[in-house]
Amino acid sequence: DEEQRHPRTLLEQGRDAEAVESAQFQHTSPMRPRKLLLPLLIATGLCAVATATTATTPSAAATATARFSTPAPQRVAVDEATAARATADIDALAEAILARGVPGLAVAVVHDGRTRLARGYGRTGGANGERVDERTVFRIASLSKGFAGTLAGQLVEDGALRWDMPLDQQLPTFQLADAAGSTRLTVRDALAHRLGLKYHTYDRDLEGDTPYPVLAARLNQAPLLCAPGECFGYQNVAFSLIGDVVFAVTGDFYTRQVEERLFVPLGMEDATFGRDGLEGSARWARPHVRAGRGWTAVRPRENYYRVPPAAGINASINDMAIWAKAQLGHRPDVLSKALLDDLHTPIVRTPDQLAGSPWRRARLRNAHYGSGWRVFDYDGEPLVYHAGAVQGYRGMIGLLPNRDIGIVVLWNSESALPSGLMPTFFDRVLGKADGGWVDLVNGR
Repeated sequence: DEEQRHPRTLLEQGRDAEAVESAQFQHTSPMRPRKLLLPLLIATGLCAVATATTATTPSAAATATARFSTPAPQRVAVDEATAARATADIDALAEAILARGVPGLAVAVVHDGRTRLARGYGRTGGANGERVDERTVFRIASLSKGFAGTLAGQLVEDGALRWDMPLDQQLPTFQLADAAGSTRLTVRDALAHRLGLKYHTYDRDLEGDTPYPVLAARLNQAPLLCAPGECFGYQNVAFSLIGDVVFAVTGDFYTRQVEERLFVPLGMEDATFGRDGLEGSARWARPHVRAGRGWTAVRPRENYYRVPPAAGINASINDMAIWAKAQLGHRPDVLSKALLDDLHTPIVRTPDQLAGSPWRRARLRNAHYGSGWRVFDYDGEPLVYHAGAVQGYRGMIGLLPNRDIGIVVLWNSESALPSGLMPTFFDRVLGKADGGWVDLVNGR
């Protein structure tokens, strides 16, 4: 689950999950609570018995192992006129994309602590499809990873967790093929995909409906890309070990901790976990896959919902505008500046991200992963970013902290067209020439 490359998992290859029943996190919105089912992960023995954990002072952001090669610019405000023009351009461009046959999308622009745009375009899909609006719920796929990193950071601030806490301290059966090396792996390593595993370890099995706890227990058999802790390898199964750690140190389900510490205090009223949460929403966007020259709506697949920290969240564009403002520092009552600075600090280099889409090749000078967030150098400007892709859904969030401005785009198809909205918006904000990132003539 990710928007970028590694084609074996870009489009899910596994069969539908309707025939497979597995106990897992079953949540709807915190405003509409459901009874929790006991996660299978506890039965695997990966998770230690939950006890109160005393932690030492968290390590500072300055201990990160990799930094931008050039100093970050000072905070420079985007003036009202520039922000307004850029927002209007993106609004018009979203309408044009819709006219090219994209089923539905939603866009949010936030600036200086305000929501400048939170709008839906197109229709939800299916026989009873409705218009997409700001409260229509989408599956956000790997944008969920930012929530996992943020929750972990809150627990570090509370003293319940340490960034440098060894994973096997709370997950006593956790082990990789390099048994000695795996004992050095920490919470921070898991959130930065710095475990030494090959990219997308066991994603195909997850897509084929193998339960997460089984895959987590098999990590000791997985091939390594490098020594544990020495390199980046994007993960969904191994990243989700953070959910087991959260249970171990809090005695509570990961999903409920996210609801209570993030969804509720931030006011993300449409946010949910899992397929039940999505389908139980008052208004939700159906996923669409290609059918000839057009699109057809299908039922959401269950598989990546089985790893809630990696890809389990559903949210409206209104929710994501709230989330973007919080990540830009406008909810210090929930997310402190020190926490945000820590989460958005580059940790491990990700050179694979410098290729692929045209805007990456043209604009990115450097690419890292932080704690649940990608951190790019966008032509000299720090960009906090993530994107996600599962069958029938795509999404991206991009934030320029030094400009106090950001954009979120969610859509319910596998079209490539909406992915150009974010770099187009940032080029407008930064006064750069139009790169032609949205190709309305040739794009699909």
